[in-house]
Amino acid sequence: MSQKPRIISLPKILDDRGNLSFIEESSHIPFEIKRSYWIYDVPGGEIRGGHSYYENQELIVALSGSFTIVTNDGKEVKEFLLNRSYNGLYVPAGIWRHMENFSTNAFALILSSTEYHENDYEREMDKFLLSKK
Repeated sequence: MSQKPRIISLPKILDDRGNLSFIEESSHIPFEIKRSYWIYDVPGGEIRGGHSYYENQELIVALSGSFTIVTNDGKEVKEFLLNRSYNGLYVPAGIWRHMENFSTNAFALILSSTEYHENDYEREMDKFLLSKK
């Protein structure tokens, strides 16, 4: 059974001094974290991503600002607005995704299940869609 992208609500500890959220791989996400990276200073109108992974899974969190993630599983296209630092989008392997509509000062944290390997990427939409038939 293939998994679908979904929002994962992260713990939220409210405090008058400022709120705190956290991610634990054994409790909140369905994979071991092998890599983390972040996207920031995205110029207006730019799109990031535009690929799928054969093996890698991700959790994407908007630590600041907002952006939209558009996913495609070959049958259904869905949009997810990330604008709260206590929500993350889980993107399983085999899902095309891109990020758009970045607000000013948007900061995206991405946690990955694999180390970087260029051969894990499918960067051509036509090939991605053919693989889903």
